[in-house]
Parts: sequence; C-alpha cells; structure tokens
Amino acid sequence: MQVLRSIDALSTLPGPLALAVGVFDGIHLGHQEVIRAAQEHATQHHGTAVVVTFDPHPMQVLRPGSAPKLLCGPRHQRLILAQTGISCLLACPFTAETAKTPARDFLQQLVRASRPLGCISVGYTWSFGHGREGNIHLLMEMGQEHDFAVYGVPPLKIDHEVVSSTLIREAVSKGDFHKAATLLGREYSVFGTVVEGQKLGRQLGFPTANVDVENEQLPPLGVYAVEARVGDQWFPGVANLGRRPTVAADADPSLEVHLLNWSGDIYGQDMEVRFTRHLRSEMKFSSLDELKAQIARDILAAK
Repeated sequence: MQVLRSIDALSTLPGPLALAVGVFDGIHLGHQEVIRAAQEHATQHHGTAVVVTFDPHPMQVLRPGSAPKLLCGPRHQRLILAQTGISCLLACPFTAETAKTPARDFLQQLVRASRPLGCISVGYTWSFGHGREGNIHLLMEMGQEHDFAVYGVPPLKIDHEVVSSTLIREAVSKGDFHKAATLLGREYSVFGTVVEGQKLGRQLGFPTANVDVENEQLPPLGVYAVEARVGDQWFPGVANLGRRPTVAADADPSLEVHLLNWSGDIYGQDMEVRFTRHLRSEMKFSSLDELKAQIARDILAAK
C-alpha cells in the first residue's frame, strides 16, 4: 500500500481522486460503506480511490487523558484497508495546530492538491475542522463551487443500533466477540510486534510469543483460544492475556501466544491475533508445576 504523509502529496496521484475521509478506527461496516462509495466513483471515472485519515487519532491529541483505546493502530489499519482493495492511504499528521485549521481551509487544501478532485465520501453525520464546524452541508456547498461530487453515507444500523467504534469497543471490553464481529464484518483482532519476554514459557515447555500490541482495545484478562497470523499464514494457538500473577507481582497486562504446530524464531515479526473463544479466567498457581499442568489443559481445550 502506498502511504502519503501530506495533503500536497495527492498531486502525485492520477486523477480524478475519490477521497474517503474520516478517522476510520476499526474500519467497521459503516466505514466500509464510506470507502466503497469512493471506490465505486473511482472505478466509474477511471480515477484513484484514496482513504484520507489522521495520525495519530485526533482524540489522542485533543484529549490525551481520556482518549479511547484504538480498534486498530496505524499499521493494523493499513493491513485491513489493503484487504478492502484500497491501494493508497493519506495519513494526515494531526497536531494541536492541525486542530485549529478551519474546515473550509482543510477542504481547500484537498481541492488544490488533487489533479483533479472527483469526489469526497464521508459519513453523513461526520464533522471536522476547528470547532467541528465542517459538515455535510459545507461539503456540498464547496462541491458546487469546485465541481466535485459529495457522498454523505447515512449511518448503518444493525439490530436497531448504529454501528460505531464506541459500540465495538464496548463489546470487545466485555468479551462479546460475536457482537464485535457482526459490527466489524470480520473477526476482531489485535496487532503488534513479537518482542522478547522472560522466556518462562520456553522453560516450561510451551514457548510463547510476547506481542507488543498497538495500543488497541483488549478483551477481559484471561486465557483464550486464538488464531494468529505470522506472515501470510494463520496458526491456531492459545493465549494468555494477563498480569502473570504466578510469576510476577503487579505486572502490566501482556499478551502471550503459544502457537500450535509451530517451531522457529519469530522475534521482531508482526503478529495479528484474533480471539476465538474465552477458555478461563487468569489464575494464580502455588507452583510452576501446577501452572505447567494447567497450560497443558488449556492447549487441549484450545485444540
């Protein structure tokens, strides 16, 4: 996937450009409708579809103390977008100064950089710019001024609820993977890099991959049957998401994955982990032998 880091870089792409604009945290079914509108316009007009988003998530800049966990971090987002058929992403740097940009100025930048701008697709209720002054009405006004189409995609409802990142975060935080998958259109997963840990699992005979997750929303602590992607291949496994009370005191939560039918060194590699089923809550054992025996039972349960 081609990743652009400035609005001006849009000038390097063959137009007309069809821009799907939004935060797109999670790229859930509602987001996918916004992206699909831009893709269809690009196909019809022989142009280029581009997803335009912001890095970091605006809430991490505007309200860092209360910013929500992400449904997908930046690298995970690119991976999911590629699966939708998008080949180009504009990740606009978002700073405190960016937040002061008037909505009209932001749109003018997109118009000037595109060669030409064919359309902008957004969620119908999306707002943007300083003071959230930008909305679908401003987009339509500027579309008439600068001759680009505007698609305001209405909110998507499933089971009488509007699909939203907030709703999905709530489902994941409760371990409701079925609801999360229904709203996302895919199984919920987290993404990160395998880093070195204490290697206790290897000493016990069950080597684990310690996944440094991209600040993403995690389910409740516990042991899970999982599927993990290494490279282009998925492997079944069992994961412990917890504080490792048997071997550590007041440790930060970590995600450790034992892959079934796997051998080799995966330190430094990226891993995507999707949670299949909750097996049990995290427990503290009186000895490493008890822990080892329970891990063996967890593996059988995961299989």
